[in-house]
Amino acid sequence: MNSSIAAVALASIAAGGVAYVFLYPLLSGEARAEKRQKALIGKDSERRRDRTVTASRRDQVAQSLKDIEAREKARHKVTIEGRIAQAGLTWTKNRFFVTSGILGLIVAFALFVISANPFLALGGAFAGGFGLPRWILSYLKNRRIKRFLNELPNAMDVIVRGIRSGLPLADCMRIIANEAQEPLKTEFRTILEAQSVGIPIGEAVAKLYERVPVPEANFFAIVIGIQQKSGGNLSEALSNLSRVLRDRRKMADKIKAMSMEAKASAAIIACLPFTVALLTYLSSPSYIELLWKTDVGKVALVGCALWMATGVFVMKKMINFDF
Repeated sequence: MNSSIAAVALASIAAGGVAYVFLYPLLSGEARAEKRQKALIGKDSERRRDRTVTASRRDQVAQSLKDIEAREKARHKVTIEGRIAQAGLTWTKNRFFVTSGILGLIVAFALFVISANPFLALGGAFAGGFGLPRWILSYLKNRRIKRFLNELPNAMDVIVRGIRSGLPLADCMRIIANEAQEPLKTEFRTILEAQSVGIPIGEAVAKLYERVPVPEANFFAIVIGIQQKSGGNLSEALSNLSRVLRDRRKMADKIKAMSMEAKASAAIIACLPFTVALLTYLSSPSYIELLWKTDVGKVALVGCALWMATGVFVMKKMINFDF
């Protein structure tokens, strides 16, 4: 009897121990606490993993953007041939270099004959061989771009009317290539020639920006490229673009008109010292000759020239606007 009671007691104690081991964590909340800790640890690890993935993606995107920017800079780097094409000339690179050398020799010879100073002649050769030809190219480029911008909205209107009347885009461009003013005539003829050798019209128009580096040419290329890839109403898009270009032109003219007074004042201020010096030399030469006959006068002339150039550049920076 006693042994059976002891066995029951032992079995009860064992069952209570087992129940305590398995049920107490559930009743006391330790299991829930452990689950929370594991969940928090898992969330932290996931967050760290997400941060690592996001950072690596951000780095990859930044590196890709840098690579694209570097490629674009390298692609749009203007060479001598590109500058000659932008100026509207058909010269070769060798012809340009030969012409530059001849101009440098002419300027050097003229300065040497006038001053008999070999150093001044050497500086003139450098300026005439490197500075003057590039300034001429820049002047021709700006003049050509101005003519192009004046005629581009009219060309847009011709294309819009032709498309609305049922003509294809190539025929509308052919009308411009035959009847428009230069340089628009030559540029559209180049586009048609590129298309005739198998280049898609979107790519042919995209190269227009390389020969005429202005935003308006890029806008036109983007509109044509999007229409060729995704379709759409080309006449409406070009009509809106023509209106935008005309509004930009009006804004540019308005800015020029508003800044003309400041430009006139800057020109008067820049010319005033030279005018006063010339009048003083005509009235009393011995009084002003001290500026270039004495050492102190030469130093004063150099200082005045530096200050004058600084003032002119500052005024030019203040009254010139990019649009």
